Amino acid sequence: MDVFTIAFWGLGIILFVWSLVKSREKAKEAIKKSRGMMKNMIGDIIAIIFMIGLILTFIPPQTIKELLGSGNLWLSTVAAALAGSVTLIPAFVAFPLVGSLVDSGASIVPGVAFLTTLTMVGLVTFPLEKKEFGTQFAVTRNALSFVAAVSIALLMGVII
Repeated sequence: MDVFTIAFWGLGIILFVWSLVKSREKAKEAIKKSRGMMKNMIGDIIAIIFMIGLILTFIPPQTIKELLGSGNLWLSTVAAALAGSVTLIPAFVAFPLVGSLVDSGASIVPGVAFLTTLTMVGLVTFPLEKKEFGTQFAVTRNALSFVAAVSIALLMGVII
């Protein structure tokens, strides 16, 4: 475990004990609520693990490394950004997916490009955005978001 994980676990335990000392009834109620929330989320968590496993089964690590590795960083970044722009999956699925792709040999820059365009650019939701805000606004926002997302990804490549 890294230092941040240990720190978060330590802080969580300390705050949990503090909440028990301060009000045992409220702490028990919070535990019951969190257990209920976990029951609601367990299906999504299993689906995430299954989806990542399925993707990594059909796309071998060598292919991931060739397509999203450090070969042609600019081309793979733009391709990942375009894929993220047209993909409509929840961010809580995309984060572990990108982590698994990076672990399989993908460069961090295309991963960040996919992730940022996934959350910032919405080609799938464009018709709704166009209807509500107008064509000019929707096109301008999506274009600027795409440029910003690619810029963020390239900046991450320089920083990391």
